[in-house]
Amino acid sequence: MKNMENKKKKRRRKLKIKKFTIAVFLLDVLAVVVLFFVYGPVSYFRELWITTAMTTMNHHYLAYTFYSPKLVAEVMSRNYIVPITEEINLDDIVIGNTEEKDSYSSIYEEQIFTRDEGNDIYKIIRINESGYKGYLTVIYDPANVELAVPKQLGRVGASVAKMCRDNNGLVGINGGGFEDIDGWGNGSTPYGAIIKDGELIWQHAGGNGGLIGFNKDHKMYLTTESPEVAISKGMVDAVEFGPFLIVNGKVAQIHGDGGWGIAPRTVIAQRKDGIVLFLVIEGRLPGYSLGASMRDVIQLLSRYKAYNAANLDGGASTTMAVNGKLYNRPSAGGEYGGRAVSNAWIVVDNTDQTE
Repeated sequence: MKNMENKKKKRRRKLKIKKFTIAVFLLDVLAVVVLFFVYGPVSYFRELWITTAMTTMNHHYLAYTFYSPKLVAEVMSRNYIVPITEEINLDDIVIGNTEEKDSYSSIYEEQIFTRDEGNDIYKIIRINESGYKGYLTVIYDPANVELAVPKQLGRVGASVAKMCRDNNGLVGINGGGFEDIDGWGNGSTPYGAIIKDGELIWQHAGGNGGLIGFNKDHKMYLTTESPEVAISKGMVDAVEFGPFLIVNGKVAQIHGDGGWGIAPRTVIAQRKDGIVLFLVIEGRLPGYSLGASMRDVIQLLSRYKAYNAANLDGGASTTMAVNGKLYNRPSAGGEYGGRAVSNAWIVVDNTDQTE
């Protein structure tokens, strides 16, 4: 009996040693792979890591953990966006007939104009590209697009879903940025300016890019002018963020990956016929969707003939709500219905109020 027990103990000991050896081997292989990507001859992964980390508000340390400040600065100097400086031409936007057509020039046009049964207000198109997934909301009448803010603006934010519920929103996406100290910001302190119903209701340091909004004629208005000047020219609703990606049909010039890496994205756009597009790209979800670069976003929106487009707050803030409930898969806060943000662009039914 004792011999049998001793043999079993030896077998168990050998099995444990074997498992430990295999585990150490796998860890060594993993370390070699990581070191190859981080310090190897292929610069793509190094630059992607740095630009993605530096785009975040609170995770720059992920770049400096592996690389020197000098190298980080060099990489960022090679990856940047040249902004479009020309003034937006609102006369180019002619809000007209957006009914279904007999024939289409592309599958993307067919996706845009073919309505969901019983819904003439909006349509959601599933985006499934190599490396990322998301949703494109098509809003047929720009008069149905409004800006929503939390009830306690300046004190506490709210999820996009809640702002939709509070304002009869059918669909909503997050808007501008806000103070996000240590990644725990609750949307209480928005960055930049917020214009609501033609009035400047908020202004705070930290705005990035320019004013993104709509004028009294429901045309998307992108400008770097002051809020006061924008309001005098007819701006009704706006948030401050950026960069502007497409202006007057011209796309921003991107060097490298634009310096924004790959991440979840939220973008708002308008076509020449007035149709508004809400784009939400999911990301930071390995095995499902990693995220998109600015170049990816521009290419995607160009297929759907976006004429003006601007980047909104992304990362963990990227959320989309439909019928008062979280619709996409955010990189964080999904269990709470999406994180609290400082404002949202929503779709409402203003059919009876339009002329």
